[in-house]
Amino acid sequence: MDTARQLIDTLIEQDILGRTAAATQLVETHAAWIILTGEFAWKIKKPVNFGFLDYSTLEKRHFYCDEELRLNRRFAPQIYLDVVAISGSAEYPRPGGDGPVIEYAVRMRQFPAGGLLSQLAEKGQLEVRHIDQLVGRVAGFHRDTAEAPADAPYGEAERIHHWVSENFQHIRPLLNTPGEIEQLERIRQWTETEQQRLGPLMLRRKQQGAIRECHGDLHLGNITLIDDQVTLFDCIEFNPELRWIDVISEVAFLVMDLEDRGYRNYAFQFLNGYLQQSGDYEGLGMLRYYLVYRALVRAKVAMLRKQQAGADQQAVQTAHAEYLQYTQLAQHSIRHGQPALLITCGVSGTGKSTIARQLCEAAGLIQVRSDTERKRMAGLAATERSASATGKGLYTAEQTAKTYQRLADLASVVLQAGYAVIVDATFLQRQYRDLFRTLADQNRVPFVILECQVADAEIERRIKSRDAQGGDPSEATLDVLQEQRKAAQTLAEEEIPFSISVNSSSGDIRQVLGELKGRLKPAAADHPPGGYF
Repeated sequence: MDTARQLIDTLIEQDILGRTAAATQLVETHAAWIILTGEFAWKIKKPVNFGFLDYSTLEKRHFYCDEELRLNRRFAPQIYLDVVAISGSAEYPRPGGDGPVIEYAVRMRQFPAGGLLSQLAEKGQLEVRHIDQLVGRVAGFHRDTAEAPADAPYGEAERIHHWVSENFQHIRPLLNTPGEIEQLERIRQWTETEQQRLGPLMLRRKQQGAIRECHGDLHLGNITLIDDQVTLFDCIEFNPELRWIDVISEVAFLVMDLEDRGYRNYAFQFLNGYLQQSGDYEGLGMLRYYLVYRALVRAKVAMLRKQQAGADQQAVQTAHAEYLQYTQLAQHSIRHGQPALLITCGVSGTGKSTIARQLCEAAGLIQVRSDTERKRMAGLAATERSASATGKGLYTAEQTAKTYQRLADLASVVLQAGYAVIVDATFLQRQYRDLFRTLADQNRVPFVILECQVADAEIERRIKSRDAQGGDPSEATLDVLQEQRKAAQTLAEEEIPFSISVNSSSGDIRQVLGELKGRLKPAAADHPPGGYF
């Protein structure tokens, strides 16, 4: 390590990579040095072996430099340029020179400072549009990236849990406080129990193609804005088992990171957006397990940084504080909230989807949308137009019945995973409201009807505006609205106790949240506090 560090110092002090030493910046992680020269970023891997990561030989560092270039060009070909051999000696290095190679560097185009999503989050500048872009990037990447071969070990329950257990093996020897040791042990025991319970689901996920060649380290610090577009970079190259993973494990990393940074609303915006684009609601059954795993990955990295901090007491304290924060988040992620079944009710244009989205982001719920699922069943993208006439094509009575059954099936999946769900549909016919009320009874969860209302003129204005703008899953027109009004069945007397009247004109959901808070309190010992309200 001393010789490797001498190389880094020489490259900077002698201005070998360009720019003066005073203007050059050095970024150090537990596994690499990154030298920033203004135009380029030079990444040199440390000669370390952590077990899960092994850069201990020059040959391995060369191989993983090539892998880093290959894999990251999937996301950011404009950043990742080439691998440069460094010859000479630590005292007199020559990047790209002749003679025996002493080290390799990944050369990247340096992107503008301050654009990391982690930096935007710290400054309070993370925006809804960034999360919407992130949904599209991640869901699209997961759709297109390679699926693990059936005979590969990736995604097998034992291999998944090996990496979960590996976190504990790294962390435990570094703890000496009884309270911290006990906390870690409680989390470890929970993961052991969960692994046994989730084994069949893990097998099914692999059989269904959920194990793919992912990014592997997708937190906000590895995402930046380039030309105002969300761009992923710095994926895992050093261990294929940490890259060929369940897509929901990758989703969990971002959800965990957003929650950790105080953006719980954005965490559920991202989660719901991803689920609606991918349709992977079954992945929710794995989410808590992976949330805990991802928090412990970050906790482990914090402890590795603490080890490397040496006598720097400020760095030691900062790293340990991060460790405590991540283990607390892992412990919080273990706890289930109160599952509940909510449905919207109202004609098109009454703000059902907007209200559902706001409630999901404010209270940590899952939104299942009829417009999206109806099109998914027909093989269409959510915003793709079906060209179906009123009452025809996707909107016949038969297709509507199939859509509501699909929504019921998905709601059951969400409830069984331990989450509250809002099913976003018109629910104008009582038979469908009764279907979901029965579903709530069968799952022994609270049932709520959100009856959405707004002035007729505003409904018509919204429908015309939405139809003109496009880009929304809804295909409702004024003709559709008239047919809905004719077919609508008002709530029966026995449905009223389950209903909450919602007027979307104000855009303020605090009153609705207040009413829901009273209705969705934990109802049994198996749903302890720590849920959605």
